[in-house]
Amino acid sequence: MKDREILVLASSSPRRIEILKKLGLQFIVRKSEINEVRFKDETPERYVIRIAFEKAYNVAKKYNENTVIGADTIVLIDGEILGKPKNKSEAKNMLMKLSGREHKVLTGLCLLNSKSKKILKKVVKSLVIIKELTSEEIESYIKTGEPLDKAGSYAIQGIGAFMVKEIHGSYTNVVGLPVCELIEMLLEAKAIKRFP
Repeated sequence: MKDREILVLASSSPRRIEILKKLGLQFIVRKSEINEVRFKDETPERYVIRIAFEKAYNVAKKYNENTVIGADTIVLIDGEILGKPKNKSEAKNMLMKLSGREHKVLTGLCLLNSKSKKILKKVVKSLVIIKELTSEEIESYIKTGEPLDKAGSYAIQGIGAFMVKEIHGSYTNVVGLPVCELIEMLLEAKAIKRFP
């Protein structure tokens, strides 16, 4: 058995791709084709783990020899899920909501191998505290364009780091792929024999 198999990332997220590259893992990228609608009365935890599973399952049908990684990350404040803003106005509203407050970042993580029938699932939570933002800071940050394709309208690994006062939990979870938990799951699934 090889030390590592070629993994399949069921996501085209540049952040997740970059994290896997930095880890030195061999992988291919295959975007999943699923509908990411939240069910009525579905808790945020159940939602992220279901979406992560559905992404992995959708791609695993074509790559049944490989372990497929599915992940979904959401920003949660006052029970409301903040997805990717559709426009600048929505980004502004999200940033105003996060300003001076704490919120949770949840990532559903799923490893699926159709051949071995191995399915591992986990939800990873981090708590993020955002500083009080001025309207000028919000406007200026939106003008960078960075918030427009990010859940919650900010990127902790980018310019958005200026607003993050504290993190409790995994930094890579906030970026979109919790590394510690991912490696533990890959070892448990025997997709890798050892790490590093």
